[in-house]
Amino acid sequence: MSERQSKLSSLIARLSGRQLADGLCRKWGYREAHQMGSHIVLETEQPKPQRIAIPAHKTLKVGTLNAILRAVSSHKGTSKQAILDSICG
Repeated sequence: MSERQSKLSSLIARLSGRQLADGLCRKWGYREAHQMGSHIVLETEQPKPQRIAIPAHKTLKVGTLNAILRAVSSHKGTSKQAILDSICG
C-alpha cells in the first residue's frame, strides 16, 4: 500500500457525516436542505434533482460511506474515488 493510499484509508476511517456533507456541498453542488434527527439531508438539482440523507455520526461505517458514495457517483457520472479524493485530499 502506498503512502497516499494509507493516508486516504486513515482519513476514510475517521470521516464524519458532517465532513462528508460539507465536502459534497463545497465540491459537488449539493446544499443542506435540513437536518432531521441524526441525519443531514442534502439536495442537488444538477444534473437532475436528488436528495440524500447522511448520518450525522462522528465516524461513518465503511458500508454506509460506500453506499452514499455509490449514489453520488452514479448521479454525478463520476467515480467514487474522484469524490473521495476531492473531499479528503
